[in-house]
Amino acid sequence: MAVSNKSKIIYLIVLIFFLAGVSVFWLDNIGLINLGEKFRFLKGEEELSLDAPGDEPSLIEKEEFGKEKEKLLERIEDLDKREALLAEKEKEIGSEKDKLEQIRKGLELEQKKLENDRKKDSGYRKNVMVLANKMSNMPPEESVKIMSNWDDPLIIDVLRQMDADSEAQGRMSITAYLMTLFPKEKASRIMYLMTQL
Repeated sequence: MAVSNKSKIIYLIVLIFFLAGVSVFWLDNIGLINLGEKFRFLKGEEELSLDAPGDEPSLIEKEEFGKEKEKLLERIEDLDKREALLAEKEKEIGSEKDKLEQIRKGLELEQKKLENDRKKDSGYRKNVMVLANKMSNMPPEESVKIMSNWDDPLIIDVLRQMDADSEAQGRMSITAYLMTLFPKEKASRIMYLMTQL
């Protein structure tokens, strides 16, 4: 059985095409060539795949990415709202701080005023005590002559201090006698004011 030359040539051509086809599919399989892109028209419509080859993300990855993106946008929106709320609260706290600072300054001024008043009152009290002591040790007529030129509240305070000093010393006060030496009009006004103040 002898094979003719024509048969050998046909056999060799078929073998070459077969080996070329196998080589192309093998090169496509290892990724040196991409037959899918070159012969897309032969495949028809591309099927959706869950796992995409190479760097292209799959549909599941795209969907998960979209969900993560939505969550991130919601988080950013939430953080923006919180930031705006914090800024508003900071403004409120700043205004409250300013109010408290004004109140503190007002209280400091009041405290200084009270201290000054107390110092003045303390000085006034000392002066009243000194005057009461001097008026007690002077002859009554001279005391009345001097006190007649004073303001009525000062006269009242000195007379009351003289009463307190006499009581502390266990003596009889001379303020009643001094009142008889004042002019009647002044004496009645002082007596009236003593009941009011």
